[in-house]
Amino acid sequence: MPSTAPQVSADAAGTLAAPRPLLARPTPTGRERRLGENELIVSKTDLAGRITYCNRVFVRLAGYSEAELLGAPHSIVRHPDMPRCVFQLLWDTLKSGREIFAYVVNLSQNGDHYWVLAHVTPSFDEQGAVVGYHSNRRAPERAAIDAASALYRELLSEERKHSGPREAIAASTKLLMSTLQRAGLTYDQWVFALSEKQS
Repeated sequence: MPSTAPQVSADAAGTLAAPRPLLARPTPTGRERRLGENELIVSKTDLAGRITYCNRVFVRLAGYSEAELLGAPHSIVRHPDMPRCVFQLLWDTLKSGREIFAYVVNLSQNGDHYWVLAHVTPSFDEQGAVVGYHSNRRAPERAAIDAASALYRELLSEERKHSGPREAIAASTKLLMSTLQRAGLTYDQWVFALSEKQS
């Protein structure tokens, strides 16, 4: 069952302080943290990607305080080993009003990392307009982490051949799409295929 620990959220009105400068980016240590088998990381963001809600599991794994997380961009936990093209795919999918599943490696405040299988969905108001995003993350199996790591290393290698971010994302997206096409899969199907191998 998911953790029943107390949750952390914005104030009752759902308002946050004005965006503040990013904290110094940690240097990766290479040490891995692991989610418990029955734990879930839960967070919500506004349309700009600023955190409006996070549960205690997120606070513990990320290593930041509640005050540091609320109002901060979700990229506060972005690991440099995550290809830009995967985040581009994630945001493009969400902005189209669709959900996405993705393997993501995150960076803790002390430089440790942790892998998650993320399910991210748009949040809608009563008129059907997207007002933010909701994410549940659980621990992937080791074989899925190994497969995702191998693909992401290839994508990162391609991105590093290009000096500009647009060119890097375009090149790694092309590589990602061609890799998936050879396998006859979409990205979501690739994620599900890795998950099904563990079941």
